[in-house]
Amino acid sequence: MTLNPRQRRLLEAVRRHVTVSVEDLAQQLEVTPQTVRRDVKLMEEAKLLARYHGGVGLPSSVENIDYSQRQVLNIDAKRRIAAAVAERVRPGSSLLINIGTTTEEVARALVDHQGLHVVTNNLNVAAILADQPGCEVILAGGVVRGRDRGIVGESTVDFIRQFKVDVGIIGVSSIEPDGTMRDFDPREVKVAQAIIEQSREVWLVADYDKFSRQAMVKLAHLSEIDKLFCDAAPPAVLFKILEDAHVEVVIAS
Repeated sequence: MTLNPRQRRLLEAVRRHVTVSVEDLAQQLEVTPQTVRRDVKLMEEAKLLARYHGGVGLPSSVENIDYSQRQVLNIDAKRRIAAAVAERVRPGSSLLINIGTTTEEVARALVDHQGLHVVTNNLNVAAILADQPGCEVILAGGVVRGRDRGIVGESTVDFIRQFKVDVGIIGVSSIEPDGTMRDFDPREVKVAQAIIEQSREVWLVADYDKFSRQAMVKLAHLSEIDKLFCDAAPPAVLFKILEDAHVEVVIAS
C-alpha cells in the first residue's frame, strides 16, 4: 500500500507512544474512530501495524515483512528514491549494493549508466545489471536466502572486504528515534557493516515507513552515513541527528 498523509501521521503517533488506543488516535488525528479502524486494518494487512488488546502498536521486531509484500509496498516512493540516487551516481563509479527491495529499484534506475563496477550480495541486483554492456557486476559468494535471493554468511563478508569502492548503497529495515539503524538477520547485518567499512561514501536509501518500524539487530548509526535518500523529510528528532552529523538529506519528490 501507499500511505496517505493521515496514515503517515497515524504511524508516527503509534511510534511515539508504542501502543495507543483507537480513541486517542482519532482525537490526535481529528477523525472518527471508524476512520482510524479502517486505516489500522489496511496497515495491519501490510504488516506496518499490529492490533493488541486495548490498542494499536508496532508489529513484531522479530520477523520481516514477506519479500513479495515488500516488493510492492511503497513502490512509487522507492522508485523516486532510486531515480534520485541514479542522478548522483557518476559514470565509471564503483559501487557496493546490498540486499533490499529499494536497492533493487536503484539497480533498475542505473541500467543506462556507463562504466559502472558493481559489487553486490543481491542476486536480484546482479540479474538486473548483468546484461547491461556498460556495467561490470561482481557477485559475492555465500549462502543464498531463498526468500529474497540475498547472499549472506562469513564468506560473503570476507569477499566484500577485498574491495574499496566509491559508494556503498545500503537499505535497512528500521531507523529508530535515536538514529540506530536495524535489520532482522544478523548475517545480513554483518554484510551491510562490511559494506559501510569498505565504502568511501555511504548512501542510505529508505522510504518513510522505515522510521515507523522495529527490527532486532543493530546495523549502524545514522552518523555513519554520508547521504540519506528518502521520499519525505525525516521526523524532526532524526533530522536534528542527521544535521549534527553533517549527513546530506535528499528528498525524492
